[in-house]
Amino acid sequence: MIIKILGSGCKKCVALGENAKAAAQAAAIDAKIEKVTDIVAIASYGIMSTPGLVIDEKVVSSGRVLSASEIGALLKGS
Repeated sequence: MIIKILGSGCKKCVALGENAKAAAQAAAIDAKIEKVTDIVAIASYGIMSTPGLVIDEKVVSSGRVLSASEIGALLKGS
């Protein structure tokens, strides 16, 4: 599973990345977490506000920091 954090590296983006890592560990999912900071690459996902969360190339959230439990629920649904 590949989880991508879309954003410039701001505090919210870092928090989302940490929550995603915690959610993957809690769910015992072997996930690779990537940070995407290139504006063109972020725009290619069609999101207008960061941070964005992409799980296996599907945008599941944008513009807010999801909690680890919210991300965990999304991971189980993937």
